[in-house]
Amino acid sequence: MVLNMSMRGIDTPVRQKRRKVFKEVADLAYHSTSLKDDMEALPYKIVDYEETQFFESVYRDRAIVRERIRLAMGMSLRPENRERPGHLTQGLEESNIDEKYYEPPLMQVIPSACNACPENKYEITSSCMGCVAHPCQSVCPKGAIAMVDGKSVIDQEKCIQCGKCKAVCPYDAICHKERPCKAACGIGAIKSDRFGRAYIDNDLCVSCGQCMVSCPFGAIADKSQIFQLIRALQSGRKIIAQVAPAFVGQFGPKVTPDIFKTALKELGFADVYETALGADLGCMAEAEHYVKEVATGNQSFALTSCCPSWSVMAKNLFPETIDKISNELTPMVATARIIKKEHPDAGVVFIGPCASKKLEASRRTIRSDVDFVITFEELAGMFEAKGILLEEIKAMDEMRDATGAGRGYGVAGGVASAIADCIQAYYPGTEVKIEHAESLAECKKMLLLAKAGKMNGCLIEGMACPGGCIAGAGTNIAIPQAAKEVAAFKAEAAERVPAE
Repeated sequence: MVLNMSMRGIDTPVRQKRRKVFKEVADLAYHSTSLKDDMEALPYKIVDYEETQFFESVYRDRAIVRERIRLAMGMSLRPENRERPGHLTQGLEESNIDEKYYEPPLMQVIPSACNACPENKYEITSSCMGCVAHPCQSVCPKGAIAMVDGKSVIDQEKCIQCGKCKAVCPYDAICHKERPCKAACGIGAIKSDRFGRAYIDNDLCVSCGQCMVSCPFGAIADKSQIFQLIRALQSGRKIIAQVAPAFVGQFGPKVTPDIFKTALKELGFADVYETALGADLGCMAEAEHYVKEVATGNQSFALTSCCPSWSVMAKNLFPETIDKISNELTPMVATARIIKKEHPDAGVVFIGPCASKKLEASRRTIRSDVDFVITFEELAGMFEAKGILLEEIKAMDEMRDATGAGRGYGVAGGVASAIADCIQAYYPGTEVKIEHAESLAECKKMLLLAKAGKMNGCLIEGMACPGGCIAGAGTNIAIPQAAKEVAAFKAEAAERVPAE
């Protein structure tokens, strides 16, 4: 299946509304003197009756925004029933803290926003020419297509959604309707309730967020930690940011890494580290592991662990591969531990493209290492609320921490390539077999091949997002543009690989 990535990087009304919610929630944290009252007023500020594009649905729009506000503040959706009515500010006291606040699940469908899209349906469009050949009718295995008034019509009761009619239509007159969120989910976590609305099976979901960025109605959202992070910055505690390699280009073409680092310090962070530092450590260790274990035949194949959605899926669906998944710390955790060692009194926030890193940082063994996780999209809301215009900032700092190997982790194939580069540098002459998969659907196929013994001797990189981290659910720019920016940033590194 080829995922439809056509909306990524486009400033749609859905994206604008999402960004506005983040900005206004950040503004609450920065400026509100009457938090409960200001939170109650926020839906009216965000959805103005006189300015809305959708007069007929302004009240529904506000209802949806209310739930978005709750999620942006780390709170859960309110239940949709009379027995357990919930006020907008219910739970506000619990979320109004200066430390991590998280209640599962991370990804949630806002029922009132869901359009109940068809899950899988073929329809004849007005483009049908009523041709004499009507091959659509000829190839249908169930006789579901008839000619009515000179045009083809599909009997939906008989149709088995095989798609043969669409494949043979000479006028491309047959439309395949598929729920976008379900199509984007590679593990079947999107189900339908009794009203035909989407819901997420949390036993299957790995929180990659691809459903969220694929919904054209903005009906899916994740929980944010920006409110609590701002509270932590306001508390006077030392908070240090680590930024994922995919940050370059995310805040405008004129915003250099040095400008970005300076802007983060203006926002209140005591210092800024590259997460690529942890990636450098990881690729060195995984290079050694491959040479000593996989290349020698002691281990049949090796799986990377940087992408939490990929590794969780592998553990859940292919438990026999658990011992093949890298035991090295992910770049986020490795960098956090470097920071904590150098600054024992500091809190650490990971700023990146990834929604599932919020779950990784909430694990019992990692909570003490990573205090907060926010995405580039959420950070943009913080900059806007604070009135920081990045393109006007004069760079006062240098982003000069990591090697090209670690910086390349942000693009699909970059993890495996970094490990291979280290192997070539440290163990010349060692043959390296590399495979990588993008999207959870392709990752599943790769794991099936590995399970069948067809990937022996391989170093296998899995990325839940098509394109890698630059296609994460929390990014701001188009994927091809992001790939170019990361490639340039990688080329600027002083060293190609970390010193052995």
